[in-house]
Amino acid sequence: MLNNVDKELLEKIADLHQVPTGAYNIRKNGGGESRKTTENINIITKTDKPGIDIIIKENTKNESVHIPVILSKEGLQDMVYNTFEVGANCDVVIIAGCGIHGCGTEDSGHSGVHEFFVRENAKMKYVEKHYGDGDGSGKRIMNPKTIIEAFENSFVELEMDQIKGIDSTVRDTEIILHKNAKLVITERLLTDGHQRAESNIIVTLEGEGSSAQVISRSVAQGESSQNFNMELIGKAKCRGHIQCDSIITGNAKVSSSPRISAIHSEAELIHEATVGRIASDQLTKLMTIGITEEEAEEIIIKGFLG
Repeated sequence: MLNNVDKELLEKIADLHQVPTGAYNIRKNGGGESRKTTENINIITKTDKPGIDIIIKENTKNESVHIPVILSKEGLQDMVYNTFEVGANCDVVIIAGCGIHGCGTEDSGHSGVHEFFVRENAKMKYVEKHYGDGDGSGKRIMNPKTIIEAFENSFVELEMDQIKGIDSTVRDTEIILHKNAKLVITERLLTDGHQRAESNIIVTLEGEGSSAQVISRSVAQGESSQNFNMELIGKAKCRGHIQCDSIITGNAKVSSSPRISAIHSEAELIHEATVGRIASDQLTKLMTIGITEEEAEEIIIKGFLG
């Protein structure tokens, strides 16, 4: 049974104001809360470990599946293994995410391994949002791992957002692209206080004609720290681009290490990274309309993170 705290978490991480119309699986405090399958999307509980198999039939178009996780129980350490089979010629949206409500002194955490097989000519958009709230002193911890194999002529789009309230996170992403497979990753990350965040992304362009664009935008506030390690490995005639942009305020720290490795003479790979504070002229321009410096800073940060 979902309470008001659960509903607020679901709204933040999955934009859910009510039960979704398509397929879904809602996990709460380490167990299954509710589930619905459709003619084209089946969800099966794993028998050997905690987690689910999501099987999407080939040629499925314009359908979605929601698989959010919410934690509101103090001291719970949740772990899941989810496997996604996206059939050939599909066009689907998968909306995940995790929300933690910290209500006590004990740490609460969620770790998840999501493995995807995106078959030939399929198109998949995967959205994952992380959010924490509550007035408890226990840490809110999230350590997701995403593994994707994108087959010939497929297209994969990832949106990975850490909205607020996560004290510690290590996000690992590993992707293999086959012939003519295309990938777009947009990562947005916000830390404050003494929060710590690490993002590790490795994309291997195995097939001829494959391409990847990785865009990471982050804001580090207070005493928080962020560490980014991103690598493109070109093993064929391919194209890839990494862009990492970060804003620092207060005494925060950001380390960004984009890397490219060309193992083929026709691999075209580019990386760039910028780290800096908010430009004073931007703050001044906004303050001339009568808002405070803190309000101006908040507007700029919201615009930067999109």
